[in-house]
This record gives sequence, C-alpha cells and structure tokens, in this order.
Amino acid sequence: MIRQWRFGLLGLGLAVALGFGGLLINRAIAQTPQEHYLAANADTVHWGYFSQSLEPKLTINSGDIVTVETLTHHANDDASLMVMGDPGAESVFAWTSEGKGVDRRGAGSVDPEVYTTGAGEGAGVHVLTGPIYVNGAEPGDVLEVKILDVAPRPSGNPEYQGRTFGSNAAAWWGFHYNDMIEDPKPREVITIYELDATETEDYATALYNFRWMPQTDPFGVVHETIDYPGVPVDPATIDKNYEVLEGVKVPIRPHFGLIGLAPREADFVDSVPPSYFGGNIDNWRIGAGATMYYPIAVEGALLSLGDPHAAQGDSELAGTAIETSLTGKIQVTVHKQSDLAGTILEDLYYPLLENDEEYVVHGFSYANYLEELGDTAQKDIFGQSSIDKAMRDAFRKMRHFLMTTQGMGEDEAISLMSVATDFGVTQIVDGNWGVHGVIKKAVLPET
Repeated sequence: MIRQWRFGLLGLGLAVALGFGGLLINRAIAQTPQEHYLAANADTVHWGYFSQSLEPKLTINSGDIVTVETLTHHANDDASLMVMGDPGAESVFAWTSEGKGVDRRGAGSVDPEVYTTGAGEGAGVHVLTGPIYVNGAEPGDVLEVKILDVAPRPSGNPEYQGRTFGSNAAAWWGFHYNDMIEDPKPREVITIYELDATETEDYATALYNFRWMPQTDPFGVVHETIDYPGVPVDPATIDKNYEVLEGVKVPIRPHFGLIGLAPREADFVDSVPPSYFGGNIDNWRIGAGATMYYPIAVEGALLSLGDPHAAQGDSELAGTAIETSLTGKIQVTVHKQSDLAGTILEDLYYPLLENDEEYVVHGFSYANYLEELGDTAQKDIFGQSSIDKAMRDAFRKMRHFLMTTQGMGEDEAISLMSVATDFGVTQIVDGNWGVHGVIKKAVLPET
C-alpha cells in the first residue's frame, strides 16, 4: 500500500506546521502572538460546570499566550494554609451567613426550594478559570493548548510565606471506599501535603491527616460527607494526626486535571465527567511540555482550566490527587478544519496529547456520554461506567489514530498496539472512567 505518513505539530514554531502535502501555513497564527494574564478570583471563575452561555472572561486570538491562575477546590480543607492572605482565593471561597463569594457550585439546581446541599448541588466541583473566547474558533476546528510552564501558588498567609500546600481527599467516590479493612469503615480521610522544591528533585511530604467529621457550613447545612465543594473545615471538629507517611517523598509532577471546552449538547454540564471536549481528564501527563488538542464544539471554543494538581498516580484511586493551586502559561492555537488533512489532527474527535516523545489518546467509558445516554446522561454516567468500556474506547481511538494519521492498515495497527502501545487506567473516579493509550514517537517511521 502507498503510505501517507502524517506529521505532528509540536515544536514546529508559530508560523508553520508540516503536513502530508508540504508546508502548511497556519494563517491563524501568522501574526505576532499577544500575551495576556487571567487572574483567578470571584469575577473570573465558574464553579463546577461548563456552559456555552457563559460570558467570556478573556478574548484572545489564535497563537496568543495566556498566563492563567487556577485554584484548587479543596483549599478550604485547610484555609489557613491555602486561602488566608490570598485575595483571589479569599474572594472565591468567601462564605458567611449572608452569602458566598461564588454561590453556584455545580450544574444542579440553584432554586433554594429544590437544592439540599447548596446552589448547584455540587453537581460538579472544580473551580474553573475562564472561559476564554478564541477568535476564529468554530465547530469542526481543533483547539491546541500548549502548556509552556506550570508553577505552584504559594500560600498568602504571612505565617507560611513562600511555602505551598495541597490536599488529598480519600473520599466516598473513591474506588477504595467500600473495600476497606480497618475500622471505622467506611471513612473519608484528608491528607494535607507540603510541596518542597529546595532539593534537586521536587517532592511533596505529608504534614498531617484527619478523618472527615460532619461539618456545618455558614448557611447551617450539615455535611456528613464531602458532598459539596468548598465547605470550610472547622479545625475544632477534627483530630489531626501528624504521624503520617513518615519518610515518604512523593515526586511532584504539576499538571492540570481539567482543561476543557464548552460542549454543545447541554447548557449546564457537570465538570466531573470528561468527554470529547476534554474536561476532567485527570492525566498527570498534562503538564509543562505537553500539548493538548480538542475538537471544538461551539463558537469561540470557550476554554476553561482548573483542577490543578501537584501529583497524581494513574487511576487517581482514592478520588483526588494532591490538589493544589497552580499558575500555568499556555499558548492557544486554532487549527481550521480545512487545514487538518494530512496532519495528526485529521478527523480528530477526542482529546489528544502530544509531547516530545509520545502521542496519548484518551478513551472513556462513553466517548460522548451526553449524546449516548440522552436526557439523563449527567446522572446516569455515574452508574454506568466500567474499565472494559473505557478500554474498548481507547482501543478504537488508537486504531483510528494509527490508521488515519499514520496510513496503517487495520492489521498493522492492531499488531502495533499489541507490541508497542501502553494502555493504562487514567482515572476510575470521575463518572466517565478513563483509559489512555501511549505510543512512542520513536516507534513510528521517521518523518
């Protein structure tokens, strides 16, 4: 067969991308990119949902560079470390008997006669900075998000100046929750970590942990479990255990658990389940040096970032990573549908990761759960996922990638997947479970 090897786009500069037809001038980024800064505060974030009707917090051109602040939704697990003294975080997490800095938290009801835990019902938990409107982005195009740098957000509390902290919640949605061997069971446990960047290799160490005890929020609602994001933990109600993970050093690999675009299928969409538009993929590889590609579903793309992590293992087994606030520097590029033929983005219908060494496809239990599960999708997805389904989807996407972008026949693609593709569990805690497939660039023919 005649092979038409397709080329990646990473590292080819601002003006050109190599395609099967020769040099392809990317008209959208031919101009000099502008730099922008998007801070995280109560005016620039939306909490727990995507929506195509949100007003953009920033408008940019293709090729522009944006520094984006992101806040962890777990900052109130220890507000003295992660909220106090930080004006942006204080504005977002503000909560008194009179009101909240950000009232709606989730895609659920905002009617006080309907909701029980709080506005939005916690149907989606992540603090998302944005959305960012990208001029020229249209349905059918692909949005490239290149992560240039990621930096931790130090504590704003003068008592902890220069230090950075994070939280890991082993929670009721974790894979482990109904399979515990020590009493009391089940239980939710939060471990607070400190990030240390003073040695040759950055790492995190555990400071203390505590069992979640019922917390009464400023509105008087009692939260028996971690059922609503941003509930302030009252230190007087918990017993801190400082003898935890002694001598253990967790390698830091800062990344964004969530980068996503507004979906087309519904107006308010829970931020937890990932899908074709990206969202809460929770792949630790989405850090500095990675480039993500997403199919665009709505005009302007409406890009949001959040769920910042300091470290996470494949599967995110207990429910969360080391959740910590981060600031990222990204470059955002629109690839027009008419220019995709002959590139790795041809016929792209799923989130694709590229770095210097690998391509990574992302499979889910449902490739597009909003469409496949119908009107009750946002509820049903949490009870219908499986690793089997996610693996099937990852297999199909890797097959598509190899056949479409590398010119392989199906038999060739299947053999290569079996001998050289690493499939792994991305996460089993986000409703729409994930399996990723990794193929090394060195395996593929040189271009």
